[in-house]
Amino acid sequence: MDDTGEVTRYLQAWAGGDEEALRQVMPLVYQELRKIARRVWRRQDGDNTLQPTALIHEAYLKLASAGMEFQNRNHFYAVASMAMRQVLVNHARTQMAGKRGGGQVKISLDDVQASVQKESEEVLALHESLERLETLDSRKCRVVEFIYFGGFGMGETAEALGISPRTVTREWQAARVWLAKDLGVGADEQ
Repeated sequence: MDDTGEVTRYLQAWAGGDEEALRQVMPLVYQELRKIARRVWRRQDGDNTLQPTALIHEAYLKLASAGMEFQNRNHFYAVASMAMRQVLVNHARTQMAGKRGGGQVKISLDDVQASVQKESEEVLALHESLERLETLDSRKCRVVEFIYFGGFGMGETAEALGISPRTVTREWQAARVWLAKDLGVGADEQ
């Protein structure tokens, strides 16, 4: 994968304003970002209208303009996962705005348009549910973001959050039950 210390060093230099460090770190983290984006992309239903490469680039732009200070490589990937979630939510909102008119000429919906609308509605519903979960239990929300949106494993999520893998497993299970109930999804559909 990559040299954790080297990535962390570059991320810290980038946070300190060193633009060259950003150019140095991107080749080291790009493949992992691509894996995360592919996992996120595969989880979306229907005709995925935002390809993994576009998702990475949009998330990268968010990260580059955020001016955050990353503690380490895992923290960077965790924040990147959250940025990808936000990109998907923004994309879904744009899709939904277009479906509601948005000044565009109305055309009949075919199967592809219906699929895109369904995908957008599901992403927005999950986002709104996660916002509600965030107010009740922010750690459970982070666990969902890392596992669902970031494609992190239990161990990676535990490391990123500074908790045990067993705790991550419990939080993940509890969050899934809560989200299913909040979204009105039956246990067999989780």
